[in-house]
Amino acid sequence: MASLARACSPLLCALLLVGWFREISGLFPAIFFCCSPQDLKGFWESRFGGKKEPEHNGHANGEADGSVRKRTSDLAVYEQFEQQARQTEARAAAIRDGNADAIQKPLLPSFESAEMRNLAETLLRDIIRGSPDVKWESIKGLENAKRLLKEAVVMPIKYPKYFTGLLSPWKGILLFGPPGTGKTMLAKAVATECKTTFFNISASSIVSKWRGDSEKLVKVLFELARHHAPSTIFLDEIDAIISQRGEARSEHEASRRLKTELLIQMDGLTKTNDLVFVLAATNLPWELDAAMLRRLEKRILVPLPEAEARHAMFEELLPSTTSKLEVPYDTLVEKTEGYSGSDIRLVCKEAAMQPLRRLMSVLEARDELVPEEELPEVGPLRAQDIEVALRNTRPSAHLHAHRYEKFNQDYGSQILSQEQA
Repeated sequence: MASLARACSPLLCALLLVGWFREISGLFPAIFFCCSPQDLKGFWESRFGGKKEPEHNGHANGEADGSVRKRTSDLAVYEQFEQQARQTEARAAAIRDGNADAIQKPLLPSFESAEMRNLAETLLRDIIRGSPDVKWESIKGLENAKRLLKEAVVMPIKYPKYFTGLLSPWKGILLFGPPGTGKTMLAKAVATECKTTFFNISASSIVSKWRGDSEKLVKVLFELARHHAPSTIFLDEIDAIISQRGEARSEHEASRRLKTELLIQMDGLTKTNDLVFVLAATNLPWELDAAMLRRLEKRILVPLPEAEARHAMFEELLPSTTSKLEVPYDTLVEKTEGYSGSDIRLVCKEAAMQPLRRLMSVLEARDELVPEEELPEVGPLRAQDIEVALRNTRPSAHLHAHRYEKFNQDYGSQILSQEQA
C-alpha cells in the first residue's frame, strides 16, 4: 500500500497543479504567455522525471541529457557565472601586467545590510564619475588660493613619496569668502587636476526625515569615498550642515546626531592613509562649529577679484571682436571695485541684453510672426549699453569684506615669504 502511494504521489501533484492553473486562469490569463509547455515539461522532468544517475556516471551522461539540462533559465545562470569568471580573470591579468588602473571598480562597495546599500544608492546622483573638466586656467586670479590648494591636495596625490609622517596630507580644507568668488570652481579644478571622483554634497544630500537615516547617510558617504579613492567630498554651504552647537535652543536632536557623525567620520580620515579629501565651502565661516574648524586644517580665503582678474574676465566675456565698439576695459575695471566674479558676469550679461531688447521691440511691433530663418541678427553693442548695465547691476558681496579679512587673519592659512615673516 505504501508503494502504491509513493507511485501515485507524482500523479496527484500533477493533478493539483493543473487544477491550480485552471483556478487562476480566469484571474491571470497572461500567466500562460509567460509559461510555455516546454517550461512545464522541464519543471516536471526536473521534479518528478528520470532516475538520479550515480556520481561516477555523471560525466558520461552529460552530453546525452544536455537538451534537458540546458533550459533557458539554467543557461542564463550559467552565462552569468561565465561572465563573472571572465571579469575576474581580466582583473587578475591586469594586475599581473601592472595595469591596475584599467580595472574599473564597481559602483557600490559591499555593505553589511540592504538598508545601507539602499542609502548608498540615494547618494549615487551626487557622484561625478570622471573629471568635472574645470581647468586652473579657466579661473581668473586667485593665485594664492590656487597655490594653497595645490599644496594641500594636488601635490600629495602626484608625489605621495614626500607626504608621509609629519607631512601627511591635509584631509580637511575650508574655502571661505564672499558669494560668487569661485569656491565651487576651485573644488572642481582640484578634482580635475587630480583625476579624483567628485562627490558634490549639499545639505539635502545627507539630511533625511527618517530618524537615524541622516547619520547613516554620512557614514555611507565616507564609505563610498573610500571605495572610490582617490576622491574629493565637496560640502557646499557647510554652515547649513554644521553650525555652532548649543547656540540655538531650538536645535533638534537629529541635527546634533548628524553633526556628531560628520565630526567622527572626518576625524577618522586623519588616522588612515586613504586619499579622501574633504573640501568645504561657506560664505559664513564665523558660524562654523569650533570642532569642525579644527578638522578643516587648511582654511583658504577666496577673496573678491583684483583689478587684473576683473580685466581678464571682461576681456573673456565681452571681447572687442564681437562688435564695432572698442570696449573700455579700464573704465569697467575701475567702476567694478567690490564686484565678485558672479557680479561681473551679470554686468556683461546685462550689457549684451541691451541690443537684444532693441531687436525684440521691433519684432514685437509687427503684426505677423516672422519665420525663424528670416529673423535678423542682433545689433552691435554700444557704449551706453555698458553704462546701463553698470547702473542696473549692483555688487552683492562687498558688505562683509572686512569680516572675511578679520577671519582670515585669525584662522586662515597664508603663504608668507621670509621677508614678510
